[in-house]
Amino acid sequence: MTTPADNFVDFQNVWLAYNDELLAQNHFAVEDINLQVKQGEFIAIVGPSGCGKSTFMKLTTGLRKPSRGSIHVDGQPVNGPLKISGMAFQASSLLPWRTTLDNVLLPLEIVEPYRSNFKAKKAEYEARAIKLLQTVGLGGYERKFPWQLSGGMQQRASICRALIHEPKMLLLDEPFGALDAFTREELWCTLRDLWTEQKFNVILVTHDLRESVFLADTVYVMSKSPGRFVVKRHIDLPRPRDLEVTYTPEFTDIVHELRGHIGAIRKTGAVIQQ
Repeated sequence: MTTPADNFVDFQNVWLAYNDELLAQNHFAVEDINLQVKQGEFIAIVGPSGCGKSTFMKLTTGLRKPSRGSIHVDGQPVNGPLKISGMAFQASSLLPWRTTLDNVLLPLEIVEPYRSNFKAKKAEYEARAIKLLQTVGLGGYERKFPWQLSGGMQQRASICRALIHEPKMLLLDEPFGALDAFTREELWCTLRDLWTEQKFNVILVTHDLRESVFLADTVYVMSKSPGRFVVKRHIDLPRPRDLEVTYTPEFTDIVHELRGHIGAIRKTGAVIQQ
């Protein structure tokens, strides 16, 4: 049985309206979010466009405060932007005037306690960044600029930047959506290996059902706006997972099941299923 101490992320009856006028009209972007994520768990969130997936991410990181309810991460109430999280998005957003290495180092220049020690420990931090880049297959590209990298390489660098300060939680908002299918699957494996080694919490927002089933321990489906979680699906495929699993009937059945839920949501709505 899960106890509160086991939950790294804990949403209790969370509602969000984007301003006071909408709140007065009971017009919410997300409603009645109850979610408990265990330490080290990898979850994925899927659902129709505009259902509130990205809003959920903003709530989790403290970029938005709920209109109602409470959010705790790592045992602490979320009252502002979290320092223990890293984020990566569909656009890599690498700074074009900085090398790959300098882009990865950026969080250490601006996030405490690293910021205060950056000059004194720069060599140590650079060694950490180079090792991380090597881990994701970017060894030798440290001095290249973003425009000298492919889209997949840029996204690898973006993930390294999100992990360089060793966050306890990684939030990914459609991180592979702009990539071709082959590169996307390569990065699934890269992320799988990083998570397997470090066991940080991951919240992945994606439109790709195969991606969610391959990577996650649990997949949540959100309803149409106002968003709420209507399906919770544990992915009981054994780990470690290789790409070959994506061709098995067990994998395909789960993808089809989730697609059916989303299809039903598009037409009507749904009730919570676990």
